[in-house]
Amino acid sequence: MRPGIQFLGKQLVESIIDEARGLLRNLGMEIHNTSVLSMLGDFGAKVELGKHHVWFTDDIVDKALDTAPSGFKLYDVLGDQTHDFAGRNVHFTPGSAAITVLDHDAQTSRAATTVDYVKYAKIIDQLPNIASQSTAIVPSDVPERISDSYRLFLGLLYGIKPVVTGAFTIEAFDIMKDLQLAVRGSQKELAAKPLTIFSCCPTAPLKWSDVTSQNVVDCAKHSIPVEYVSMPLAGFVAPVTLVGTLVQHTAETLSGVVISQLTEPGAPALYGGSPAIFDVRYETTPMGAVETMMIDCAYNEIGKHLGLPTQAYMALSDAKMLDAQAGLESCMGATLAALAGINNISGPGMLDFESCHSFEKLVVDNEICGMTLRLIQGIEPKEDFPALSRFEELMAEKHLLISDHTRKHLRDEHYFPGIAIDRANRSRWHEEGSRTLRGRAHAEVEKLLAEYEPSPLSDDIKLDLTKLMQTEASRYGLDTLPHTTQ
Repeated sequence: MRPGIQFLGKQLVESIIDEARGLLRNLGMEIHNTSVLSMLGDFGAKVELGKHHVWFTDDIVDKALDTAPSGFKLYDVLGDQTHDFAGRNVHFTPGSAAITVLDHDAQTSRAATTVDYVKYAKIIDQLPNIASQSTAIVPSDVPERISDSYRLFLGLLYGIKPVVTGAFTIEAFDIMKDLQLAVRGSQKELAAKPLTIFSCCPTAPLKWSDVTSQNVVDCAKHSIPVEYVSMPLAGFVAPVTLVGTLVQHTAETLSGVVISQLTEPGAPALYGGSPAIFDVRYETTPMGAVETMMIDCAYNEIGKHLGLPTQAYMALSDAKMLDAQAGLESCMGATLAALAGINNISGPGMLDFESCHSFEKLVVDNEICGMTLRLIQGIEPKEDFPALSRFEELMAEKHLLISDHTRKHLRDEHYFPGIAIDRANRSRWHEEGSRTLRGRAHAEVEKLLAEYEPSPLSDDIKLDLTKLMQTEASRYGLDTLPHTTQ
């Protein structure tokens, strides 16, 4: 039996959805995109173009939900399937868009650079429990106008795993699409084997900007999966109660489903988000708060009730260092998310309210992910019945260390973490240098960087990627890309 967790009853889920639909009918949404407003008007919504406002009808919402797919698959740069976003399948991906990195030597955060991103891409490719890359770090050594496309470029050039990404300008979408086409070869192949997921974020409360709503439309037209990332803050720009925040999150996310599905019925998407409570004491948005995690798990239940695959920002921490707080918040988030059956869990590697990335935390989080993935496999008999012969062997041999049964099932029954997790006895720990968690994690980072093997993408594709990126960079005054040559 697979273990699980549930926060909402069916009646409460349905009440939240009903209230959210009522918000869309009676308050509507502010959308700063004329073409999106016109499209919604064509489908029967009440629109006031001058006020950038639209009121949704139940028919429009129902029409969108009828065509929204219940799942989709994701593929790596070589075209091999890595994800199946359906049912209660669980996949982990790093957190996104950190503007700083935690410097191991100085033990302080600093602005991220291309060198950091290349290191990250090399490390994430080798972490088996984290299924995808994300554009996790924002390099400060390139113009801001290309930071979105440049991060995707580096991920595709150095890594194999699919990429969770996003565009912060309308103009960035075209080059980011073209980078994917360079890998896949054609629009048909990209649609058949999606390579990325784009995060598209409404603004709380009840608003879509020109950029983000256009991203939803552009992704739908090109069959590029999106994750709707609604971010209500309980007690600040959302009701203080968890249920009230869930009503707002549902309304904002349903509006994204409508925009996507009316643009292209069947467009793949994840019912996601990054809500949080607002800590009035510090004026912060703690992603490691238990209430934040409860909201995430609960909206996952709403998304699944609507028949949609889900995403959440969990398995991350608000701590500033790789310390006990980082461990407890990340582990609690990863465990709850996995038990809830969230399909795409975004967060490993992240610190400081989603603003800082740590390589050392990333390798520790990889072990947390591995443990939680083992957890949701549950407990099942594996040639354990009848038990008598096994115990006769144990009594005769006094151990089962080399029995056929042990050797057959050891690796699939027991999860063995890497060197970041200490399981040695004290004497051996002393013999091996008495290293702390931070020291062991840093040693693993150095090992992975040393063992990195270049992406097996063809040289022709790598050259095409570089030409596309260089052309885009030149438009903004950057004559030479600062990435390291493989």
